[in-house]
Amino acid sequence: MTAPLRAFRRPQGGLAGGWLILVIAAALAAPLLTPYAYDVQNLPQAYQPASARHWLGTDEFGRDLLTRLIYGARTSLSVSATAISISVLCGMVLGAAAAWFGGWLDRAVTMVVDLSWSFPEILIALILVAIIGPGTIGVMIAIAVAYIAQFTRLTRAQILTLKGETFIEAARSLGAGHAHILFRHLLPNALAPVLVSAMLATGDAIILEATLGFFGLGAQPPVPSWGGMMSAGSALVFKAPWVIIFPGLAVAVTVVAINLYGDALIAELDIRSRLRREA
Repeated sequence: MTAPLRAFRRPQGGLAGGWLILVIAAALAAPLLTPYAYDVQNLPQAYQPASARHWLGTDEFGRDLLTRLIYGARTSLSVSATAISISVLCGMVLGAAAAWFGGWLDRAVTMVVDLSWSFPEILIALILVAIIGPGTIGVMIAIAVAYIAQFTRLTRAQILTLKGETFIEAARSLGAGHAHILFRHLLPNALAPVLVSAMLATGDAIILEATLGFFGLGAQPPVPSWGGMMSAGSALVFKAPWVIIFPGLAVAVTVVAINLYGDALIAELDIRSRLRREA
């Protein structure tokens, strides 16, 4: 049984993993789960509280809130996961190349990474979205760039530890090239900590995407996102509080679930012990 599956055997891993599977499945099957369209207005039904017809109520335009919440999961999760995937790919390539080749490349990468590391991710993302423009593509690029430094540093540290191991020296003595050593020996052995860190960073990326959406810089109406829904609901907190409460709960519970499942996965992979031994 692989580590991601073993993590489900732990209480927090099972609960958190179950919630994540439920959210992802709902996002993928959104058109099959609700009879309502997320972008069709029905003004006579505006501000309806939870009922048998609308389980979570309706928003200021009479749209079913549960429908928009499910479709919003599509936007928030896909943007965050894609952005982190881009960050992981770019960060691993940069970190591995810097650690393996060293010299001026290592100094240049380290300088740029340390410079970007000194700024909060939200500030980098806001600057990039202001340059690129609002929308899902702009937010995706902004989040990806904001987190590249994290994965570059982590990969570089892992490769620096591994490059002096005996099996790397053996591969060198047998005439293996740089690409072979990097992609067949070093990166696979550095992958586990990076992937766990990527999963935890996905939770942070969901919060960052929701923050940008709250400022009106994320998915543009009528496309729903959790942050955009919270932004619209902030003006209705006394008139229709459910419009902001349920998207906020979706963000909070999903991020907590990602972190709990990530902790269970770290325990199964014994990453903390490995990092202490390497230190």
